[in-house]
Parts: sequence; C-alpha cells; structure tokens
Amino acid sequence: MDKVGELVQAFLKNKTRSGMLLFLKGILTPGELEELSTRLQIVKLIKAGIPHQEIARRLKVGVATVTRGSRELKLGRFKKI
Repeated sequence: MDKVGELVQAFLKNKTRSGMLLFLKGILTPGELEELSTRLQIVKLIKAGIPHQEIARRLKVGVATVTRGSRELKLGRFKKI
C-alpha cells in the first residue's frame, strides 16, 4: 500500500469525533489543522453561493485558494460536504 493509501486507512480507523480529533492533532501541526479547516469553510461557502472575492475576504485567503476549492468542487470531490 502506498503512503496515501495508508493515510486513508488511518483516517478510516477513527470512527468517533474524539478519536478523529486526537488523530488530527497528533498528525498535523496547529497551522496545518487551521489550514484544513479553512479549506473546508471555503468549500461550504462556495456551495452556499458566496462570491469568490467575498470568501477570500472573509477567510483572509487569496482568491487563488478559493478558485482551487471551486475547481475541486466541480470535479465532484466534495459531494458529502
């Protein structure tokens, strides 16, 4: 199994909110955890129809970061969010 596959398996083993939170805090730095949380918010705001410029302003990220989230959304990678 490749490294990404092993990471996916590790995520899947954490079936509770508390277990997942402990795992995330253990594997990610506080900055990385914040970055992932921001990316999730980007996707949610795009889905809510908020303009890219507004999302960038609200979350204090670049428009390119928002555009990347939009592109991934169009590829169908966030169907369960």
